[in-house]
Amino acid sequence: MPSESAIKVSELTKCYGKLLAVDHINLTVNKGEIFGFLGPNGAGKTTTINMLTGVTKPTSGTAFISGFDVKHEPIKAKELVGVVPEVSFLYDEMTAWDNINFSAKLHSVPKKKRAALARELLRLFRLYDRRNDRVGAFSGGMKKRLMIATALMHEPEILFLDEPTTGLDVQSAMQIRDLIKELNEKGTTVFLTTHYIEEADQLCQRIAIINRGKIITVDTPEELKNTVKKENIIEVSFDHAGDIVDELKELSEVRDVVIAGDKFRLYVEDPAETLPSLVHFAEKKRLKVTSVSTLKPTLEDAFVKLTGLRPELMTLEKENTKPS
Repeated sequence: MPSESAIKVSELTKCYGKLLAVDHINLTVNKGEIFGFLGPNGAGKTTTINMLTGVTKPTSGTAFISGFDVKHEPIKAKELVGVVPEVSFLYDEMTAWDNINFSAKLHSVPKKKRAALARELLRLFRLYDRRNDRVGAFSGGMKKRLMIATALMHEPEILFLDEPTTGLDVQSAMQIRDLIKELNEKGTTVFLTTHYIEEADQLCQRIAIINRGKIITVDTPEELKNTVKKENIIEVSFDHAGDIVDELKELSEVRDVVIAGDKFRLYVEDPAETLPSLVHFAEKKRLKVTSVSTLKPTLEDAFVKLTGLRPELMTLEKENTKPS
């Protein structure tokens, strides 16, 4: 049954014993958009993908892929999706060419079409010159590109990407983001889970924020930023500073203080009221102000306001725990 929605979810729920991993979520992904699924590790992102792609059966609720019920019409639904999990599914002992063609055989791609499509995708993903090399010798970025190419061999309408840039160096992550944009421009709907707020802001037309199995909100990045548009932020750095967060919080009009690298972000009612206090504070502590500026609210600020979680916590969790 044709549908204008690429994905439509209603009251989707998954329980593991007494653990409620995904809690009655509702969302719609439009055809042709990059839809972000943003949240900390363990929030239910991967569990949701597993239900939408038929890996895990929902405890209750419904999910449709282009109008096909994933529970009652799983084969038709699976034909329309490509899945790139966080953990590699490639065979290291096989070549890139053999990996991508093996996937094509599994999806019953006709033999005559297989070779031409494999060449096209390997060229697109800048891997054609390495097509006869064993995948075990590939870098993390190359493996991720090959995983995406492999997932596209049966020409799916919807591509699920689960944390596609986690663990990659900066250049490789940029390459993956550029490829995602290019695929989307060619008409592929992308469902992207990530814990990188900046990545979601760069790529996604709309974003759902999920925490503890519940969807908190679904909106465009700009509208999410507008939820904190009345927030005023002063970003300041000093020539040297110890643990002064609590002292900064005591300044006039300051509601919160967040450390951002070597800078301090002060969330204030009125910058004009706070700046004189800040200058006096620096003089009293014998600190030299090396930079000070006012900032517009970011998606990170919206995330903090909506979830109560610090973005750095998401990264720490990701480094120290297994995928959700």
